[in-house]
Amino acid sequence: MNIYVNENIYSFEHEVTAFEVRDAIKKDADIIIFNGFIIKEDIALKDNDKIVLIKRGEIPTKQELEYLLVSRHSPEVHEKIKNAKVAIAGLGGLGSNVAVLLARMGIGKLVLVDYDVVEPSNLNRQQYFLKHIGMRKTDALAQIIADINPFVTVQTKNVFVERDNIKFIFSDVDVIVEAFDNPKSKATLVNEVLIQMSSKKIVASSGVGGYFSSNLIKTKRVTENFYLVGDGFSQARPGLGLMAPRVSIAASHQANMVIRILLSQDEA
Repeated sequence: MNIYVNENIYSFEHEVTAFEVRDAIKKDADIIIFNGFIIKEDIALKDNDKIVLIKRGEIPTKQELEYLLVSRHSPEVHEKIKNAKVAIAGLGGLGSNVAVLLARMGIGKLVLVDYDVVEPSNLNRQQYFLKHIGMRKTDALAQIIADINPFVTVQTKNVFVERDNIKFIFSDVDVIVEAFDNPKSKATLVNEVLIQMSSKKIVASSGVGGYFSSNLIKTKRVTENFYLVGDGFSQARPGLGLMAPRVSIAASHQANMVIRILLSQDEA
């Protein structure tokens, strides 16, 4: 029988179990993923089953990490994700969280766009750490992504997004994530993308402030290429701040919509 182990084919003359395969190939592995699911108890294998063997604390190679992602996402899904290019405009609470989520998914390329630096006030909801204070957000986030998945290609653009440079910045991506705090910047980016770059899909946000019900945050398809995430009313203002839980929920909505677009599941 043939068994795929870390995507290599091994032939066995008789029926084997998952633990027997581990003992024969990587005895020190303490995590076994069987057809995409971690198993704790031994299981009999069938021809062409897939096993991934992992040793805790061991940094995987690029090939091994890809095997892990394939085992979790399925080959068809992973292939589309790893070849995708996504731009994130604004690397605050929404954008930094979206970037991390997509990096964990194994996205092929991330274009990180922001002109700001990390400040102490950012730490209540953004993906940065104390050591990043004073760094450009693009550089800090690129560093974080490298620690999560060093095989994601990251391009940083330290620019202020305005009408005249939008086409240049975002021309070579599949999906754009709008994640600005500034309402004027939001409107400028969305309007110009829909006018200048009508084939591009954009996932924007509106209303993620405070601590209202999580269930009020929705994803809706506004036009064929424009998706909007939020509750539509809780814009940040004095007395209504941006807090990690709802910001993270909205960022997850945006990241999930990006994945759905890449997988041709375009409806919100």
